[in-house]
Amino acid sequence: MSEVSLIPYRTEEVLETTSEVPKGIEMIEAPALWERTEQGKGNVIAVIDTGCQTDHPDLKGRIIGGKNFTTDYDGDETNFSDNNGHGTHVSGTVAAIENGSGVVGAAPQANLLILKVLTGEGSGKMQWIIDAIEYAANWTGPNGEKVRVMSMSLGGPKDIPELHTVIKDAVLKHDISVVCAAGNSGDGRGDTPEYGYPGAYNEVIQVGAVDFERNLAEFTNTNNEIDLVAPGVEILSTYLEGKYAKLSGTSMATPHVSGALALIISLAEEQFQRRMTEAEIFSQLVKRTVSLGHSKVAEGNGLLSLALQDKLDSLFSTHNRKPARSAPSYSTK
Repeated sequence: MSEVSLIPYRTEEVLETTSEVPKGIEMIEAPALWERTEQGKGNVIAVIDTGCQTDHPDLKGRIIGGKNFTTDYDGDETNFSDNNGHGTHVSGTVAAIENGSGVVGAAPQANLLILKVLTGEGSGKMQWIIDAIEYAANWTGPNGEKVRVMSMSLGGPKDIPELHTVIKDAVLKHDISVVCAAGNSGDGRGDTPEYGYPGAYNEVIQVGAVDFERNLAEFTNTNNEIDLVAPGVEILSTYLEGKYAKLSGTSMATPHVSGALALIISLAEEQFQRRMTEAEIFSQLVKRTVSLGHSKVAEGNGLLSLALQDKLDSLFSTHNRKPARSAPSYSTK
């Protein structure tokens, strides 16, 4: 079976320390939902990547479990440490804790299931990916937790039937939202589609990248399966050795959506008082996007905007408020 690798990305800067809410987290308006969603508490997101620095100050306490599917560390399944940096960066964007220093993720109280499927060189076997997806779909936590979201910032150029099958099972049988990077092979033209897998499968949520000026990133793939876009240029997040880094790529856009889904799940299930299906959660996600004016094959439904529905609800309520009733008037004949 073929190999898979990290979608090529750029390392813009590595920082020893920082203390801020990253611009990407602000741009998707995640803080607006934190209070009502307990910051995504109770939701488990499987990060299928290069592993994670489990003792990073901003990630300690967020990791509920993990497994190594690679040959790194002599194949020790219990060692899912990150020896690349990519997985730690993705994990921080999803769920770095709000502790007054460092950075904060989209869902600071969500739990992470770290599944290491790529080696320190950023490559791996497709079978490792397939096994990890199956593992995540059937995983049960110490208190009965189940995975609600899978985040995959990896891919390859080939459609692998076995990969498609396990993804369909995860989405359709287990009601898991599978979020995938679109890829960084874009040429800036919407009429020349670029496809990478698993991102191009219809069942997944495929994420493209924009910069902080809301322009499409020059590298982002365009195709007719793009679902939405999120910040993916110079994204600040956690990195190896307790450090921080700014990276660029659709790999960085993807975890913004993965973390946002934890907030949306918490909000929607509190409102509807029941567990929501994957299709229902996807509908709630799409409601929270705003068009940037690009073509649909470039931006899908638009930029993730978590506070948008609240703004629309408030506007609708104001515009449809009935005028106060006055006392009836009578006339004499």
